[in-house]
Amino acid sequence: MTVDKELEKLSRLTPPAATPEARARALAAAMQAFDTAEINAPAAQGNAKGWRQSSIINWIWSPAMNKKFLAGSALATLLVIPAAGYLAIELTRSGLPITDQTEIAGNLSQNGVSKQPAATAGQPVAVAPQAPAGNGSLAEQSVADAQALQDKETPALAKSSAARMSEFDANDVAALTNKPEGSAAALGAAKRSAPAAPGIVPQRQFAEPMAAIAPSPVPPAEGRVQIQLDPNRERFANAAANPIKSVATDPVSTFSADVDSASYAFVRRSLTGGAMPDPQSVRVEEMINYFPYDWPGPDNADQPFKATVTVMPTPWNHDTELMHVAIKGYDIAPATTPRANLVFLIDVSGSMDEPDKLPLLKSAFRLLVNKLKADDTVSIVTYAGNAGTVLAPTRVAEKSKILSAIDRLEPGGSTGGAEGIEAAYDLAKQGFVKDGVNRVMLATDGDFNVGPSSDEDLKRMIEERRKDGIFLTVLGFGRGNLNDSLMQTLAQNGSGNAAYIDSLAEAQKTLVEEAGSTLFPIASDVKFQVEFNPERIAEYRLIGYETRALNREDFNNDRVDAGDIGSGHSVTAIYEITPKGSPAVMNDDLRYGAADKVPPVETADSARQGELAFVKMRYKRPGEDKSALITTPVDDSNAVATIDAAPQDVRFSVAVAAFGQKLSHVTAVDTYSYQAIADLAAASRGTDAFGYRSDFLGLVRLADGLSQR
Repeated sequence: MTVDKELEKLSRLTPPAATPEARARALAAAMQAFDTAEINAPAAQGNAKGWRQSSIINWIWSPAMNKKFLAGSALATLLVIPAAGYLAIELTRSGLPITDQTEIAGNLSQNGVSKQPAATAGQPVAVAPQAPAGNGSLAEQSVADAQALQDKETPALAKSSAARMSEFDANDVAALTNKPEGSAAALGAAKRSAPAAPGIVPQRQFAEPMAAIAPSPVPPAEGRVQIQLDPNRERFANAAANPIKSVATDPVSTFSADVDSASYAFVRRSLTGGAMPDPQSVRVEEMINYFPYDWPGPDNADQPFKATVTVMPTPWNHDTELMHVAIKGYDIAPATTPRANLVFLIDVSGSMDEPDKLPLLKSAFRLLVNKLKADDTVSIVTYAGNAGTVLAPTRVAEKSKILSAIDRLEPGGSTGGAEGIEAAYDLAKQGFVKDGVNRVMLATDGDFNVGPSSDEDLKRMIEERRKDGIFLTVLGFGRGNLNDSLMQTLAQNGSGNAAYIDSLAEAQKTLVEEAGSTLFPIASDVKFQVEFNPERIAEYRLIGYETRALNREDFNNDRVDAGDIGSGHSVTAIYEITPKGSPAVMNDDLRYGAADKVPPVETADSARQGELAFVKMRYKRPGEDKSALITTPVDDSNAVATIDAAPQDVRFSVAVAAFGQKLSHVTAVDTYSYQAIADLAAASRGTDAFGYRSDFLGLVRLADGLSQR
């Protein structure tokens, strides 16, 4: 069926004087015809869809324009009123029950329209439509046709293209919405479900006929209704910076290990995109731990960690010092890495239909598959409304089969992440490899809007499933829809880690160069506890780790979950400490508290009294339930007189810590300039084999420039 014939048929069915119900029934019939053409002739699907969006909807929303646009170019309609066509087609195809404009904004999900909530319920909002891909030359011609037609016959509509794209006739909206029994029934006749494998060709399902669109209670200006979407739904955990604590009243600091790197990549994307990052998106410990460091590691796997402590002057405060604690994990030789049973859990919802989401995701997983060994296994589960198994457990020796399954993934539908997580864990359990690596790798933009969607519901689900000995990796993609808070919740409670993939280079770093530390854990539930000596230290402040704080009693409680560390991972923690008697002390001495305080037995001898602090670390070996303890005393032998005397990697990590604090608006570094940070980083850059540190210097300069606006 050709487009010309369909338009001719449509013109006979719906004269300009036709009732709204008649035009709605015509729309349903025409859509069915075009859908049949799409199924029978996939190669013409794109053109059919474009003509349907630009031509059919014109008959419902703008009857007064029928003769003019049939006389001119049919494609001109695409530019004159694309918002109306775009809105009706997407809502009709999705079968979404819409009752007001707030729900419209919350449910649009396909063809690049983000699932965004309206800023205020019932308030006018605007939609930013996108032209169908692949119609570049036709679109250019239609621009000329539309302009000529308007200049000649419709001077009253000679508005900017941006205004025309965000408006449609309010009278036509009212005509349809005031009689839902007619329009809804007609639109409901267009139900269909294209036969397709879940996750490979998106299923188009209709649950119920589309409900009426309620007119805005606010009188529209000039007879027009505007629909507008909030361009940013990104969610970050709201965590205030760690405060200064008095050693006299709170001498012990306890926190979980964190080897995630998502925050640094997100900060980089914001800065390179020309904007300062959201302060809540900056987790300083993830900024620091993003970089590889040459910390001294353990000699063998019997003791999987080694701690190195350096005490030095603080570059941004001459009256305080930094206590830098560097932990290096044992690096498993590639020849001895255990077998891997990996389940790729891939979000193929409509919100993933952007170049930096599903296409980048597919390229990233191709890199990982090429890194795996022949006897490793890979499975693929997708979710978009419903979860489906795209690839049963397959040995990497059949690499072409795995790569082909990845290449066939296409976006479409809503985001039923909870069901996908359940399916992925079930599949991982079925293929469980004893004494091997069993891991679900969730790749998403972080939007879970179907099923148990609260962070707490998903947290409980993940906590239950981790008991099966299956680890979790969460990979975030894209902007505008990123639910970083949820990603962190899943990673922290699923015995796993989180990363943000903003480029193929980042995928190479995370999934190839650091595959050992990403995939192969050497310890779980890793906790740190630092006790400061009140005879030497008056106050302290932990830099970062706000979302990883633990209670003091959690340190010795093996039932309390904590972070995991992989092969070769390094973990860095930095405290800003105030020596006793320093003018930087913020808290007054207690008037009554010290009189009845008895020193602990372990600090009675003079050697321990001379210590600055005592560092403890607990960890569990993979598969074990009882933790082991490593301790390291800190005294004057760990101190250096100047910042320049500190090891090169220590100085660079301090520069990163200063940068992260400045981006997150920590007042301690208010007077420390971006230029000073750049100077410290440049002087300690070192060999920089992969260029990560040079890129960091570029980010500091970008932040300096953007902060001057």
